[in-house]
Amino acid sequence: MPEHPIEGLMKTTMNNLKEMVDVNTIVGEAVHAADGSVIIPVSKISFGFASGGSEFNRGKNNGQEEKLPFGGGSGAGVAVSPVGFIVVGNEQIKLLTVDEGSSALTNLFGFVEKMTDNLQKSFTSKNDTMNTAETANTTEMK
Repeated sequence: MPEHPIEGLMKTTMNNLKEMVDVNTIVGEAVHAADGSVIIPVSKISFGFASGGSEFNRGKNNGQEEKLPFGGGSGAGVAVSPVGFIVVGNEQIKLLTVDEGSSALTNLFGFVEKMTDNLQKSFTSKNDTMNTAETANTTEMK
């Protein structure tokens, strides 16, 4: 059975998309910094495509069905947005995000970090206060 024209149209579209989007587009080439760190860019990719076509019969002419030529088209779109950078160096790995406004997760981590700092300061000041009170009591008893 011969290939329908829409199949060729879709194959061409998919092959072109395959050439545009690969893993190196999402996780970019590593960059080596002067301090020995390695910086790897990370992106988000969104893409879509559509194909369509139509065929019509003109009707019967001399007892045979007369077909009009196939009409079709296809299109695709790709959007690449930077997400952040993976930084490897100094015996640690960090993800530095590109700030596209505040995200809920970033706010949550910031809140937890502040709460932890406040709790540590609170416990430290209570311990200092208790140690000062014990020292005062011990001095008064002597």
